[in-house]
Amino acid sequence: MTWEHLERGSSPVDWCEGNYLVSPDIAEFVNTVSNVLFLLGPPFLIYLFKDYGKFIQPAIHLIWVLLIVVGLSSAYFHATLSLLGQLLDELTILWVFMATLSLFCPRRHFPRIFKGSRKRFCLSMSIFSIVATALSFCHPAINAFALMFLAIPATYLLYKELKIVQDERVYRLGVRNTTILIAAIVCWINDRMFCDTWSSMNFPYLHGFWHILIFISAYPACVLFAFFFVNDERPESRPTLKYWPRNDFELGIPYVSINYGKKLDDEI
Repeated sequence: MTWEHLERGSSPVDWCEGNYLVSPDIAEFVNTVSNVLFLLGPPFLIYLFKDYGKFIQPAIHLIWVLLIVVGLSSAYFHATLSLLGQLLDELTILWVFMATLSLFCPRRHFPRIFKGSRKRFCLSMSIFSIVATALSFCHPAINAFALMFLAIPATYLLYKELKIVQDERVYRLGVRNTTILIAAIVCWINDRMFCDTWSSMNFPYLHGFWHILIFISAYPACVLFAFFFVNDERPESRPTLKYWPRNDFELGIPYVSINYGKKLDDEI
């Protein structure tokens, strides 16, 4: 990595929004500020998951911290359009996905080669992430498209879990989450592939909507897999999907409530 990769505009990727139209210091203003949910949401999720982190899996807070890093990296990239910013943006997304999968994927979905060992599974996911990180430097222009394919295994695993889940609230959240994810991907594709069309309608801001929708989709996905994990491996903890600020308002902020206070002794 040389100093030129820190320069503004050094990234081969430039989204549809016009550059430096609002501020002389921020290349893509809407795409930059639309990351605000990644900065505001995770600290509150850390609070809501304090019992989960204490009694079940402390690493849940790593996921929320990584989401903050995703927001900061994305804001830096869109503000500067530097290659370093692009790589930070993309690699933090990769690592938050792999961390969630490693820590909370139910064991029954592990390939047989891991023999149900989460330690082996985490190790293999770490190796894959390191290799993918190295490869991302080879052809930066295609990294974003490669990352989109991560939605396929995530959606498949969610589908498999929703088929057997007995909690209707969990099922409804999974359906809403998938719908929002599809809407986010539609925004991403339209901004990337049909920029001229949207620019002609004076609305080149779909990537900003992607940021908002993908956060609204990403954190409930983490909540769902946190629920699946404890429901599968610690059912005596009696996990319950709840919502803040009112539990009867299912469009609020979802979190997993733990009703049995015993620390997790199982191996990672």
